[in-house]
Amino acid sequence: MSEPHSVPAIEFRRIHEVIDPWVHSQPQGTALVDKRFRLGYAELATAVRGAALQLRELGVQPGDRVMLVAENCAALAVLVLAASRCDAWAVVVNARLSPREIDSFIEHSGARRVLYASDVSKEAASHADRAGAVPCAWPLVGELAVGPLNETASPEPVKDEPADQVAVMLYTSGTSGEPKGVMLTHANLLYVATLSRQLRQLSPADSVYGVLPMAHVVGLSSQLVGSLSCGCVLHLEERFSPQALVNALREAGITVLIGVPAMYARLLEWCGRTGTVLDGHGLRIIGTAGAPLTRELKSAVELAFGMPLQNGYGLTEMSPTIAQTLLEHPREDCSVGPPVPGVEVRIIDASGNDVAPGGAGELWVRGPNLMKGYYKDAVQTRAAVNADGWLNTGDMARQGEDGGLFIVGRTRELIIRSGFNVYPVEVEQVLNSHPAIVQSAVVGRQVEGNEEVVAFVELAEGVPVARDELEAYLRERLSPYKVPAEIRSMMQLPAAPTGKLLKSEIKKLAASAADASQTVL
Repeated sequence: MSEPHSVPAIEFRRIHEVIDPWVHSQPQGTALVDKRFRLGYAELATAVRGAALQLRELGVQPGDRVMLVAENCAALAVLVLAASRCDAWAVVVNARLSPREIDSFIEHSGARRVLYASDVSKEAASHADRAGAVPCAWPLVGELAVGPLNETASPEPVKDEPADQVAVMLYTSGTSGEPKGVMLTHANLLYVATLSRQLRQLSPADSVYGVLPMAHVVGLSSQLVGSLSCGCVLHLEERFSPQALVNALREAGITVLIGVPAMYARLLEWCGRTGTVLDGHGLRIIGTAGAPLTRELKSAVELAFGMPLQNGYGLTEMSPTIAQTLLEHPREDCSVGPPVPGVEVRIIDASGNDVAPGGAGELWVRGPNLMKGYYKDAVQTRAAVNADGWLNTGDMARQGEDGGLFIVGRTRELIIRSGFNVYPVEVEQVLNSHPAIVQSAVVGRQVEGNEEVVAFVELAEGVPVARDELEAYLRERLSPYKVPAEIRSMMQLPAAPTGKLLKSEIKKLAASAADASQTVL
């Protein structure tokens, strides 16, 4: 078991307070930039106070949940901090999710209000129209649509201690296919902000490229709260585009770039196709997280940028940081680095005993950034976190002699597509709801720098279905990244005598070319 190292905490009670030192020391210094707005730290403070007042006028009370359906923009950042100022929970949701997913999160969270970044995202505007939301101007950040007041919403108790008070709730589908709301406290996020300062040495001299969605934990925690707590400039991008990134590197003085492996793979492919050379940049850190990194991609990225590619590992439940490579000790391998200060790790065998040094086993972690739990789900919380505060990551790992962790596999069926989690059961539930499908099995397939979703289905006799029809059905009910890249139909899916589908055999089929027993839809 690794021993934790202490790290000095940022002395704040709430996440909106992280901007206060910079409001006083560099009020004109730029805090947030998006395609339409540029806010200095003093302007950001004004926008947050105004948005908090507006939330209260809209009926938001301390302990309420405020759902924000959006893509990265200054308005989203301001509303997250404004919710904190109201002691409400910000429930940040990606606007690109399907109506079914959005509706399930609204119902589960019991949000008092739902706000839609309809001025920024056409998907958010579509959700707003469906909900009957009304456009409303917000101080310094444009227009957001405001959904109807939920008069039956019940506020949660408000706690003074930052370790007890929830700041944000982020949703993950969960292994059962039902939504799980991960409750992250102010103390959780403030601790990760401290790590940004200590391990990445962020400062007001840094300009951070904010392309990771704030609806996911790295984008909200490390990117937003971490950057603002260090007085950085945060350049927010709604969606990743190689051209937009290259323009920002050349024109905006970006010094810190964190992405997922698939982003770097797309960038390199675009550079090769367009003849673009990644030189003349002012970067001091490039890093990746959210998905496994291959040696080939790491080498190609380092050659293109002329600098080491840092690596990291985390989970939403850990706010998210568990391990990071060290700036002063760049690695040639694909280790995710040693556990960050304050985080303990155990690597255990099937019997629950610690493995021998260097051995592989299931990774368990604990630390001050561990979630408060899953909202309204004590059973799932107890299943994930034991009585001693250890979280079962569901990942297999080994630890080298130098303390570096290597993630070597998964004990669960999670698929990581472009840094986003895809739980097969959720995709299977949607597939199985189609009248032409008897049953289905969804697995992940490794591709260069990424993982893709592959589905196998048994079709009902006499109920034909075309690929276009089935894909349209799926896109209405799933986020784009959850829609299978390939769907194969079979007379009968591989199953045990009990009828249980043999996922190990199905994964082998996914990795191989389709044969005569399979039809690619």
